[in-house]
Amino acid sequence: MIREARVNGIRLVYREEGDPAAPPMVLLHGRTANHNDWNGVLRHFTGRYHVIAPDMRGHGESDYPGSYAFPDMARDIVALMDELGFERVTLIGHSLGGLVAYHLAMACPGRVERLVLEEPAPPTPLTGRPPIVETDAKGFDWRMVHESERQFLAPDPAWADGLARITAPTLVLFGRTSHLEMGVVAELIPGAETATLEAGHLVHADAKEQFTRVVDDFLAGSRPVGTGDPG
Repeated sequence: MIREARVNGIRLVYREEGDPAAPPMVLLHGRTANHNDWNGVLRHFTGRYHVIAPDMRGHGESDYPGSYAFPDMARDIVALMDELGFERVTLIGHSLGGLVAYHLAMACPGRVERLVLEEPAPPTPLTGRPPIVETDAKGFDWRMVHESERQFLAPDPAWADGLARITAPTLVLFGRTSHLEMGVVAELIPGAETATLEAGHLVHADAKEQFTRVVDDFLAGSRPVGTGDPG
């Protein structure tokens, strides 16, 4: 079911599935995507979780406020959790959503039960990236693309230090053929586990069955399958 909430001064649209009495899970999509990005795996989790998949600010049907600082995007999700009465959640984020997820987990460590970061953008400068060229693509705010790219290229140095504040058990998932520089994320989160899957950047789409199996094992407290060098 598609719902909306007014949180942190903006309107967020989100998809809600599963039993409201079940433990809450929040899924955060990547840049330029929306809640539909999780269609292939969302129903897998609804048998055990109350799943919320928002369109983050600047994406989908949520507001395009024109400001896209990563800590603000994390505060949006905390405010949505407050609105829904979620004290603690299992939090899964892909790419930009993974970055927003770890910002939330380091700012509010007590709000995250378990954390899964799929190909998260790192808190250190990304290099060798081509300039952004706008197209006629719709469904997101191009200003969000430019502002997020600026933060990818020149992140606040405090963000890397902040990863040490994360207390939730954390799994960092990598695609073997991806070229995103993410190993630092796992290195800086205390006790983080890693798994490398036969996939590109879109792990949950490229290797859906392996993704859900590895995540299920982690959420059940087992060591992830397919561990390896994330570099």
